[in-house]
Amino acid sequence: TVSETANYLLGVGRADVTGPVAQVPLMGYAKSDQAGAGLLSRLYSRAFIVAELNNSRRVVFVSADIGMVSQRVRLEVLQKLRSKYGDLYRQDNVILSGTHTHSGPAGYFQYTLFWITSKGLIRPSLNSIVNGIVKSIDIAHENMKRGRIFINRGTVENSQINRSPFSYLKNPESERSRYSSNTDKEMVMLKMVDEDGQDLGLISWFAVHPVSMNNTNHLVNSDNVGYASYLFEQDKNKGMLPGEGSFVAAFASSNLGDVSPNTRGPFCANTGESCNNPQSSCPVGGAAMCMARGPGNDMFESTRIIGQNIYLKAKELYEKASQEIRGPLSSAHQWVNMSDVSVELDATHTVKTCKPALGHSFAAGTIDGVGALNFTQGSVEGDPFWDQIRDQLLGEPSNETKACHHPKPILFSTGEMTWPHPWHPDIVDVQVAVIGSLAIVAVPGEFTTMSGRRLREAVKSEFDSHGTPRMNVVIAGLCNVYTHYIATFEEYQAQRYEAASTIYGPHTLSAYIQLYRGLARAIATGTIQDLPRGPEPPLFNVTNLTLLPSLGAEHAPPNKNFGDVLQEVRQQYRAGEVAEVTFVGANPRNSAENATEHNFLMVERYSNVSGTWQGVQNDASWDTRFYWTKGSLGRSNVTIEWHIPHGTELGIYRIRYFGHYKKQLSILHTITVPFEGSSSAFGIT
Repeated sequence: TVSETANYLLGVGRADVTGPVAQVPLMGYAKSDQAGAGLLSRLYSRAFIVAELNNSRRVVFVSADIGMVSQRVRLEVLQKLRSKYGDLYRQDNVILSGTHTHSGPAGYFQYTLFWITSKGLIRPSLNSIVNGIVKSIDIAHENMKRGRIFINRGTVENSQINRSPFSYLKNPESERSRYSSNTDKEMVMLKMVDEDGQDLGLISWFAVHPVSMNNTNHLVNSDNVGYASYLFEQDKNKGMLPGEGSFVAAFASSNLGDVSPNTRGPFCANTGESCNNPQSSCPVGGAAMCMARGPGNDMFESTRIIGQNIYLKAKELYEKASQEIRGPLSSAHQWVNMSDVSVELDATHTVKTCKPALGHSFAAGTIDGVGALNFTQGSVEGDPFWDQIRDQLLGEPSNETKACHHPKPILFSTGEMTWPHPWHPDIVDVQVAVIGSLAIVAVPGEFTTMSGRRLREAVKSEFDSHGTPRMNVVIAGLCNVYTHYIATFEEYQAQRYEAASTIYGPHTLSAYIQLYRGLARAIATGTIQDLPRGPEPPLFNVTNLTLLPSLGAEHAPPNKNFGDVLQEVRQQYRAGEVAEVTFVGANPRNSAENATEHNFLMVERYSNVSGTWQGVQNDASWDTRFYWTKGSLGRSNVTIEWHIPHGTELGIYRIRYFGHYKKQLSILHTITVPFEGSSSAFGIT
């Protein structure tokens, strides 16, 4: 359908946020020994700008392939946008959302709790995220064109289970009976085209944890939703390498708090029997043995199966989308001190939120990733700074905090820990952006299925009762600042992982519902300017503070150079096999700290026509895997695998490696030197 008229100015952009792929812990499972050791797929920030045709109002939505948007990331991005664009892009009209992959580099937080498993605040990690998000917005900003937006929705099957079904059952039967499932299976999809009907991009919102890759993984990647983005972008950007091309497909997070992609459910790793019980516990080995299984034979295959399911549904919705979004843009935002909100439950009943605290089940983890917070057992002993941090963890919560969080047994009273900075945020963003008949509710964490349903319903009814009926309300998860989980009051009573991680106490959800209702009411009644701004969040004076090993001089083995082949490819392969080559390597962190978008590898095919080698895959491809192995004496190896897909063109190929090594010039001075290597040519027959 070619345009009658454009309704908006639209811009889309994509930029790299991968950062250091070695030695930095991965963010998500809170397992400090799960550090990066290579790359399966690149991480991207995907930005979408919608502006009114007269350019008066704008809304920016960003979905980044990271665990969550931290307050530090958000504040630094807003600072950079302010210095570039003045007050065009602000805290009210810019939504930053994380996809919630658990396989991206950590270290981009300013609150102390997250330092423990992240090994501190890691500047290269933070910079790559901040700069990549800003760059994706820059690209969208520079490519604004007249266009149209369509919305569609549909059901995604066989891609999720509720991982805390016993908590879900605590919700009132009268409420549960209104829903056919204990997860939200609906995908909401926005399709953006220019005024000639040319494809620009899409945003999909669907509630599922990107934890198909489990906590044994050490390769940086964007997990199932990232694979869906990759499939959609490869389909639309024909003939381009992964990560290139103008079409941008974001698969964004929603109310995924209790939703797992590991559809075969929880089994005991040692005996193979089901551990789908209220404690997620095994007869031998307890909860530590209970792990959920995905649909595939291994985590790589499970990631592809779930990602493909999500992609196929989005593709179908995209092709059939006909309901157009029209109407004005608006956005509302407040900062709120979440540790001190009074909630009016009814005319006679007022309750309060609490100072943040985590309950005992937080340390147990979930069936998607078993808890590993055993750092109190001296993993950093002997370092007075980290010893002091550990001593605080062992501090006793105040009686006030205990009473406020009841029935949560408090493990870490983070709201009462302030050294060297607060351990958890008090000041939290609440934000709603409206594009015509779509309201995007940007939430600072992981709402469970039922919490999300209650929030959507409350926001919708607020619009309904103030003259804006038929609003499409969608929840964007993991936005702006990370505050863990938001369970319902009833789920909170069960104190499983999601409830133990509802950090502001049993009335957290009620407080958010009250706050988001207020934002929706202000938008619907045109009174946004009367909303109090709220207390501004702090930006702590911490620039780089990390337990990461420093980058010292590196060496090749005797009589070898960096990039030399140590283990050669075979001469021939067939589709379905794995071509593998090992090089004299160097620490990939050198490359991340030297270049914003460094590509570590190319698979090239020899063209008889031109007599040249042509790139067919890069390190963003899901068919290539880049492994880094640290040796002793400043040595390391890099192994590159190409999992040759069926349908690969026959011919002559080679695999190339690009790296940087640190060279000692004098006692005080090292420089970073680029190098490359190549495998021998091999045939695909």
